[in-house]
Amino acid sequence: MLSIDFIAEIRRRHFVSGENISSIARSLKLSRPTVRKGLKTENEPSYQRQNQPVPKLGTFQEQLRSWLELDAKRPKRQRRTAQRLFECLQIEGYQGSYGPIQRFVQDWKQQPNHNLSTKQVFVPFAFPAGETCQFDWSQETVSLGGVVQTIKVAHFRLAYSRQMFVVAYPQETQEMVLDAHNRTA
Repeated sequence: MLSIDFIAEIRRRHFVSGENISSIARSLKLSRPTVRKGLKTENEPSYQRQNQPVPKLGTFQEQLRSWLELDAKRPKRQRRTAQRLFECLQIEGYQGSYGPIQRFVQDWKQQPNHNLSTKQVFVPFAFPAGETCQFDWSQETVSLGGVVQTIKVAHFRLAYSRQMFVVAYPQETQEMVLDAHNRTA
């Protein structure tokens, strides 16, 4: 296969320098048909295998297909990767390499009837102003007048504006919760 550098050299010699195909073939030690092919080529040629043989995978294809169909019904985080499927097939007696398994899984996922994405619905949270907030307590250690004390801090986050409100108390009681709620209003 010719590299892009060889193709550029052939095209430069023929089109710019006016050298004929036979002399280019002689000097670059290529056949004349190869030089002609280089003259016709504009981009670097790439090799694409049309059909990948999988002799060792042959008997395990049905098992792999059934595992993939089973995994397609599971949540995304519970599906097995190609590597994990390869390990499972090795336990079943598969003697081949990882590459054919990876290509098989990739080809299976590309088929239109094997859409793995589960349909999920996104429901945005929309809150009216002033109606909803998130509330939680935290325990903090502070120094008040040189004395180290543990205090309780009430944290509010308003759902509409995402604004935060924090107030500290000596302890965590129902009266303190109600007072914190009244202070946010």
